[in-house]
Amino acid sequence: MGEQEVRNTAIKLLAQREHSRYELQNKLLVRKYDHEIIEQVLDELDQANLQSDARFAKAYTQMKMRRGFGLVRIRQELHDRGIGDELIGQSLAIDLDEWVRLVDEVRSKKYGNNVPQDFAERAKQMRFLQYRGFTAEQIKSLFKSKCLK
Repeated sequence: MGEQEVRNTAIKLLAQREHSRYELQNKLLVRKYDHEIIEQVLDELDQANLQSDARFAKAYTQMKMRRGFGLVRIRQELHDRGIGDELIGQSLAIDLDEWVRLVDEVRSKKYGNNVPQDFAERAKQMRFLQYRGFTAEQIKSLFKSKCLK
């Protein structure tokens, strides 16, 4: 199993979607390629800008936001995929108003535009939003702005 085979496999994987270096490395290791060759190929792909953790982090963040997930959950998932704290911070550097807009969108999609009528319903909605990865500050801002007290 030579370098060209590893390179071809990596490029095929990258053609399907962006991958972090960590993900790509693991997928190549599962295929029983030599670790040193994998590292060499990944370095070459990085230098040629065919693989980029920064590009992956940005694309992954945007995809997860479109699917209605919040900052906390996206941060953890990026970390699990081998992205460093600096790149995570850059990809999640989104204005609080944008996060509150997303929280509102997710809450409205699940529960409609009706204001929670009691504490139990409000708590239920807040737990759901926390599960989706939104921070307490973002949820609190939403409930304040919507007069959902």
